[in-house]
Amino acid sequence: MSISHVMRNVVCVLVASMCAACAATAPALTPSTSAPTVISSATSEPTAAVLATALPSTQTSTQTFDGERAYESVVQQVALGPRITGSEPNRELGDQILAQLAANGWMTSTQAFSYQGTPTRNLIGTKGNGGDIIILGAHYDTRRRTDQDKQKPTEPVPGANDGASGVAVLLELSRVLDVDKTGKQVWLAFFDAEDNGDLDGWDWIVGSRYFAANMTVTPTAVVIVDMIGDRQQEIYLESNSNRELATQIWDVAQQMGYGDQFIKQMKWSMTDDHMPFLERGLRAVDIIDFDYPYWHTVQDTPDKVSPESLEHVGRTLEVWLEGDK
Repeated sequence: MSISHVMRNVVCVLVASMCAACAATAPALTPSTSAPTVISSATSEPTAAVLATALPSTQTSTQTFDGERAYESVVQQVALGPRITGSEPNRELGDQILAQLAANGWMTSTQAFSYQGTPTRNLIGTKGNGGDIIILGAHYDTRRRTDQDKQKPTEPVPGANDGASGVAVLLELSRVLDVDKTGKQVWLAFFDAEDNGDLDGWDWIVGSRYFAANMTVTPTAVVIVDMIGDRQQEIYLESNSNRELATQIWDVAQQMGYGDQFIKQMKWSMTDDHMPFLERGLRAVDIIDFDYPYWHTVQDTPDKVSPESLEHVGRTLEVWLEGDK
């Protein structure tokens, strides 16, 4: 997501100005001839060392989504440093995500490939025995340059909201979600290489495109969470998203008293991780708060994120999935 990407791909629907953005068994994924070269795809076995440093976890699904716990995850992710694709912090965070998923009872796998000569890795957690598959996704990488920051345009993005917030919501859901109650199989997908588009010849949403191109299953729904931790949370309907699916989720949020945060008006048209699934005719939704002044700047830090905002999104998805409306 960048300024030039904004001009080409992000259209403000309700305002006149142009804006920016732009599976232990592994999931059924097979290489695609149009996808980058596969390096490896294997089940992950977290080590004791990784588990000792993993993000907060408790193996139980008897509680409800806790925004404070999710916020702790945001803080710990940012403390690792910029999680740029191919970097050591990116690899370390990926290992921690896999460890926490395993600790919470999810089967884990990785989907590794090379993009522009850079090792890239999607992470997948699966749970449940239902016939239908629902995928919840978020990107865990961060942007290598703060190109929207007029004072410091060459620094790496801290990625508290743009990166860590979506990961935090999925990880907390891995702890509390009663998957049996959903009657479905749930996949949690953590995409790499989403956020370096228009930099150094990179494209946007690389990890999710690779994931979608290699799926041999047909999920009934794909829900992406991105940039949803903003303290001044305003999540508008996104115009590319499947309208029926989005309406279901926004209705749940409003029934829970989050109508001021989940606004049933169309505003943004985003090129985000939902697009590769929509392009394959699947129902997909992007839950994103793009009214965020710290996007792709050095100020995308944990103090701009709130536990309450994380909880609004996490609880909405928890209730939507479990059917407790």
